[in-house]
Amino acid sequence: MNLEEKITLIRDTRATIIPAGEEHVIPKGTTVSISQALGGAVTIRAEDGLYRIPSKDWDALGAEISAYLKEKETEEMELKPAEAFSESLVWSALRQCFDPEIPLNIVDLGLIYDLKISEKNDQEKYEVKVQMTLTAQGCGMGPVIAEDAQKQIEKIAQVDSAEVLIVWEPPWNPHMISEEGRQTLGLE
Repeated sequence: MNLEEKITLIRDTRATIIPAGEEHVIPKGTTVSISQALGGAVTIRAEDGLYRIPSKDWDALGAEISAYLKEKETEEMELKPAEAFSESLVWSALRQCFDPEIPLNIVDLGLIYDLKISEKNDQEKYEVKVQMTLTAQGCGMGPVIAEDAQKQIEKIAQVDSAEVLIVWEPPWNPHMISEEGRQTLGLE
């Protein structure tokens, strides 16, 4: 399936404006193209800018594209190995979160500054706390990205809860991108 083709929305749909982070309704009949479909999130490009569409609204892109995206999301989830709880498992979950403008996960982008895992609680589960930053302080997508990270961590069966805090120190810069991320972006 060619996701770069022009798509006409078949119904009004709620979307988040990138990078402002504000919710907006894109009217039925608007022509868009998919800019990025990674980690269960879809970024579309319309004439007036970029938007992020949540999975519950993918049907606005048409039945064929919606089915393809849901199948792709299911395949990504199935690729996660069933393993015992570990810090590595949490890092893997965070690698399922992507910046909506840059086709790179938040770990390789260098946005994760700290990861703390509690001791097991009475229910044999863990609490996870993450400190992350954004590529720009004015980015309104911060809460959306942090919520994505929280949801991915909380998908791990052994996690009771996750808290993701946005911090600004030290300020992010492109040198924080991992070697793998640099290769993905063609920076090396």
